[in-house]
Amino acid sequence: MIALPFLDETSVEFAYPENIDIPLCIRHSLLFCDTKGELYAIIPEGEKIGALQLYNKLSLSYPLAHLSPAGYENLYLKFLELKTDLDISKSSPDKSEFIDEELSLVDFIKNSADLLTSEESAPIIKFVNTIFYQAIKRKASDIHIETHEKKGEVRFRIDGALIKHIDLDKNIIDLIISRIKVISALDISEKRLPQDGRTQVKVAGKSLDVRVSVLPTYHGERVVLRLLMQATSIPSLRELGFDEKTTAEFEDLLKFSHGIILVTGPTGSGKSTTLHSFLQQLASPEKNIISIEDPVEYDAPHVSQIAVNTKAGLTFASGLRSILRQDPDVIMIGEIRDTETAHIAIQAAMTGHLVLSTLHTNNATAALTRLADMGLDRFLITSTLLGVLAQRLVRRLCSDCKETVKLSDKDADELGLAHDLLVAQPKGCGSCHHTGYRGRVAIGEFLMVDDSVREILKNSEGDVEIRSLMKTKGMKFLSDQLIALLEDHTTGLDEIIRVGVKEA
Repeated sequence: MIALPFLDETSVEFAYPENIDIPLCIRHSLLFCDTKGELYAIIPEGEKIGALQLYNKLSLSYPLAHLSPAGYENLYLKFLELKTDLDISKSSPDKSEFIDEELSLVDFIKNSADLLTSEESAPIIKFVNTIFYQAIKRKASDIHIETHEKKGEVRFRIDGALIKHIDLDKNIIDLIISRIKVISALDISEKRLPQDGRTQVKVAGKSLDVRVSVLPTYHGERVVLRLLMQATSIPSLRELGFDEKTTAEFEDLLKFSHGIILVTGPTGSGKSTTLHSFLQQLASPEKNIISIEDPVEYDAPHVSQIAVNTKAGLTFASGLRSILRQDPDVIMIGEIRDTETAHIAIQAAMTGHLVLSTLHTNNATAALTRLADMGLDRFLITSTLLGVLAQRLVRRLCSDCKETVKLSDKDADELGLAHDLLVAQPKGCGSCHHTGYRGRVAIGEFLMVDDSVREILKNSEGDVEIRSLMKTKGMKFLSDQLIALLEDHTTGLDEIIRVGVKEA
């Protein structure tokens, strides 16, 4: 056969001819693109027979060409996305892998006579695929599938809050859970004990890691699926959303070769994302970066990641000891939970390693007293600690439907605000799925430990005293930032109370 030309990828644009069966072309690796106004049929290098046969069968007049492997892969992913969109728009129960929006899920259940026959039947597979697809589409972090006395329900955690997705018959919930167990390699016959597993789902050609937790309850099993972000989704330091001053302080902090950097906050406040952003900033061929996590939430490039396995005896403390024998430059500890781990982390920082970790405290200054409570010497804490970030994720009001109201006198007095202050509150519309909120904004209380701060920490006993002294140095507390978000109508009163404006 005549050698086919390779197209210049910089001039190639995605295109597809009308009246072409996209799924059929994808199955046979036959793609189409536009370059400088001319349409080409693209086949993979190596000239797959199936692609050539389909090209001849369709009697296409477009010239044949190749792309580089990377260029072909990019074009192929675009065609997969197109196929998904076409499938959903058709909402055909026979051909598509997904079912369209929430209302048609109910119709689909009513019209699918064989839905209750087996967890391996096509409708159940399609139904589970749809739950994943709609969760990803709505940017959910978790999927909750619960069994109650007379029914079951599916809820999505979106922007930190659980939102009901759909109510289902108990029998359908049982089959959905069985299907999830099958794809997670769990025991479908075991309904008395908790089970944990992992799986991968593919949507539009992109793989998504899913952590699966199955728990037996009084009325039946419930499943929580954590949708784990890919390495490509790890934001950069400047994409985290903190203000310019705090971001600049992060950059200065990460230039140190040894010491401890802590990120604190409750579950779901974005601590792991911030730590992985720090690691990506530090990553280079000259550095050996090792992390120990429970569990590994991001598949991070340039980082050797270890998952805690308590059943096998691999704890944070034992894993950390082994890491120190691997000549690391940077160590990331998923969480300092006990005295033993804290002691090893301090020793690692003292012996020339940069240690990053998390703690569960409400604010930055409380990290000092928490470490002291673990039995660490205050001098060791202050001499190794470089900085502490206490962070929160605050839901942002939907710009399409938020409405302005006057703050009540009672709330104004409690928060120390003016009585005539106008604030925004959620209303709910189609854009925000009637929640009143869309997206989140990060806020952070950052304690940079320099010599003057070390003097304060050495001579101060309690957290309250440390906070009052840090306030005189101009430290911005979480409560100050929450009030600022309320005043500029970024978020509402209920949200700043939920996050903890009255705790600081």
